[in-house]
Amino acid sequence: MDQIRVDQAQLPKAQRYKIGDILDAIGLKKATYHDERKRIKNYVDKYIDIKAKILKITNDGKWRGRLTYGYRRVQEELVKLNIHIADKVVRHLMDELNVQVSMYNRRKNGKYSSYRGTVGKIAENVLKQDFSHTKPYEALHTDVTQVRLTDRKWAYISVITDEASKEVLAFQVNDSPNRELITNTLDELIAKLPKGSNSIIHSDQGWHYQLGYYTQRLLDNDFIQSMSKKGNCHDNAPIESFFHIYKTECLSGFPPYKEIKSLTEASLNYVSWYNNHRISLKTKGMSPIEYREHTLAA
Repeated sequence: MDQIRVDQAQLPKAQRYKIGDILDAIGLKKATYHDERKRIKNYVDKYIDIKAKILKITNDGKWRGRLTYGYRRVQEELVKLNIHIADKVVRHLMDELNVQVSMYNRRKNGKYSSYRGTVGKIAENVLKQDFSHTKPYEALHTDVTQVRLTDRKWAYISVITDEASKEVLAFQVNDSPNRELITNTLDELIAKLPKGSNSIIHSDQGWHYQLGYYTQRLLDNDFIQSMSKKGNCHDNAPIESFFHIYKTECLSGFPPYKEIKSLTEASLNYVSWYNNHRISLKTKGMSPIEYREHTLAA
């Protein structure tokens, strides 16, 4: 109706339709029309303050300018602010604000497989897909993945994460999935762990994790080694989950890196943000480091 009136305003007054004639033509009562105009004129957005909070939350959750927080994490942050609204409302408001996440489920980097058969010691599967540890340092997960560089070469990334806090405890990059890569990863981990942790460290049956230098290093530092069943990625799901998040948020949709140095710098910046700021519902709406500090202080 308003658009019709705007269009009619360009015409001489004698040629314009009367409002009553237009309402009759579309079958709308005058009282209904005027009530609706009054409602629109006096409209007050009851969610205006909540929308401002949602914008701040989603902006705080950005990495490299891209949104990473879905409605569940936004709702968790709203609860911390004592704002309790239904998840459907959160999704609706995020749609209005155009802050819905759309980057997930896009993977362009292939999965690296380090399995070469039995080349050393195969450890028992201690965890057996029981990922219920809630105390930091009790159970750790490790694996190696690969990322393609612009020269069509591969960079290999070795990571260790904490099952309870989701914290990345070690992150190393190399141009080869060799002994140096794995040793540097263990060195970084050992330097961070409190003495007497006696952690379970779970991996797949990759050849790195079967060899004597690795198994002996675990024994020397009182780790309990655990291995997935052959070819079963679900046994090491927590580290697979981290790799998916890392590749999606840090790499996917951006130009590939030219060399390992720039990839390493960007990745370590991401890991710092991930550990200190990225909240998760699995850690009670806290970042990995917040959860670790909160849990160990309790």
